[in-house]
Amino acid sequence: MADDAEKVAAAYFRAWRARDFTALRALLADEEFSYTGPLARLDDADVCRDSLARMASVTTDLVIRKTFKAGDDVMTWLDLHTTIAAPTAVANWMRVRDGRITDIQAVYDPRALLASADLPPGARGEQEPMGAEESSTRGKGNAR
Repeated sequence: MADDAEKVAAAYFRAWRARDFTALRALLADEEFSYTGPLARLDDADVCRDSLARMASVTTDLVIRKTFKAGDDVMTWLDLHTTIAAPTAVANWMRVRDGRITDIQAVYDPRALLASADLPPGARGEQEPMGAEESSTRGKGNAR
């Protein structure tokens, strides 16, 4: 597995686009993994993989616009194309340690996706939904 953070991030998006969720899961850290986004906060790599797999039923493409790397951190600007909404702009930050993704934070406007009755059940990642109070305090002093 590649240790270079940018190569790991590119492999993650290739696996997601190819719907190869076994390969995608292999890129996620087994312990101390976290995903934070507008629809969920997940602390389990398997749950994250399963959520992306469910979302794949409506995902038609991921168009990478730009990737920025700083040490172990990779920021990817992409457009998420789906069958249920217009393309959604996404800022996706990852931290890679020892060749595995330990943290993902995705920022996007979920309103168009949520407005669709066709959003797959479980695509929100039901482990821990973000509440208004928590989302306003998340990110303050949480660096690992």
